Amino acid sequence: MMSSLKKKMEVLIVDDSAVVRQVLGELITSDPDLNLMGAVADPIFAMKRMERQWPDVIVLDIEMPRMDGLTFLKKIMSERPTPVVMCSSLVSSSADPTMQAMSYGAVDIVCKPKFQTKNRISDENKVLLDTIKSAAKAKNLKKINAKFLKADETGVTAQQKSAPSTPQKLTADAILQKASKQVTQNTSGIIAIGTSTGGTQALEAVLTHLQPSSCGMVVVQHMPEHFTKAFADRLNSLCAVEVSEAKDGDVVTAGKVLIAPGGKHMTLKRTGISYFVEVVEGPLVNRHRPSVDVLFRSVAKHAGKNALGIIMTGMGDDGARGLKEMHDFGAYTIGQDEKSCIVYGMPKEAFKVGAIDMQMPLDSIAPAIMNFSDRKH
Repeated sequence: MMSSLKKKMEVLIVDDSAVVRQVLGELITSDPDLNLMGAVADPIFAMKRMERQWPDVIVLDIEMPRMDGLTFLKKIMSERPTPVVMCSSLVSSSADPTMQAMSYGAVDIVCKPKFQTKNRISDENKVLLDTIKSAAKAKNLKKINAKFLKADETGVTAQQKSAPSTPQKLTADAILQKASKQVTQNTSGIIAIGTSTGGTQALEAVLTHLQPSSCGMVVVQHMPEHFTKAFADRLNSLCAVEVSEAKDGDVVTAGKVLIAPGGKHMTLKRTGISYFVEVVEGPLVNRHRPSVDVLFRSVAKHAGKNALGIIMTGMGDDGARGLKEMHDFGAYTIGQDEKSCIVYGMPKEAFKVGAIDMQMPLDSIAPAIMNFSDRKH
């Protein structure tokens, strides 16, 4: 009988705030798929705990005594790569430690947890739990080179609660209606990308291989509010294309990549042959804001067969229905293949509903974008 029980994902919290450890620990123990392996105040305590048992996922703070989160992350990723979710406050720049953590191999970012009313998980905390669970399933984690380790590092270089109710899962209908007719084809191309867990690394791998002649691009990366600007700024410093966090009314032009701001939905609009974006308020769609489905539906509606749609690594099904709408309206659609995904969730769901024309490895996506762009010039 016991052998048939589903194994829970073991979670280790490393955060010097007792309040965060308590709130996050209560959230984790409320979820039937997760087990709180431990909640410790710093990486030194964490390493002692990990001598007895290794976690499936680590939720890691950045600023801590004795050893900071970045040093601990680099040690883990250089010795035994393990899914790590950074639990952070607001960021201020592209050089923020949270962005550095993503470049060192952290799978995702969550904001510090919020208190919840009894027997109810807020939308934001439900996303937090989903992020932890998707990170625990991550694969294809890469070791980082030991040169990242500082030469002068010191030391070693609840009982299950009843599950609370969860918010209703809304579709893209909550933001905009599905298109009723197809758009005529022209030479003004647009590229739309949606991604989630593992997407920060995947987007960097794609965008750093694009040329300024690529068609304009709109992107949804599931990421908390205030983090997307720092992420876009970091990508902009690495890429030949111009990358920025989208602002309402921004025009989408060749060689420009607009990333939807965290906490807002982004939709594509068209006037004549020109495209621009609207950044709008609204409820969570598929428990995300921004939502890939919302962006993809707007691209189907206003670009149709002039568009290329791409769905990459991530857990869940956000984007699957929207990509199917793009496909049905004549867009060419690509899904990242299972072998190269950190989490083969969103591309898998899109494939299952018939939304994908071609599955391909991550390193083939940038050439496919440039081929599409060349045909549009």
